[in-house]
Amino acid sequence: MLAYDYPILGVFWSLLMFSLFVLWIFVVIWVFIDNFRRHDHHGFAKALWLLFIIFIPVIGVCAYLIARPADPEAVAAARA
Repeated sequence: MLAYDYPILGVFWSLLMFSLFVLWIFVVIWVFIDNFRRHDHHGFAKALWLLFIIFIPVIGVCAYLIARPADPEAVAAARA
């Protein structure tokens, strides 16, 4: 336990864990917001993603970020 032998490493470890926790909360909130703002998803798909993210958080967020299609408006703007 190297971090507990040196107090400064314990502080660093605590700050690192807190920062990762805050980052995780930010990503989960961003996924919820993105899910409900999308116009290509309809009510049932939004509800399924919501339940998937709530009940299996780590896998649900990662699956949403991987499986989420490109924003149709951004694709149309890039083509123009």
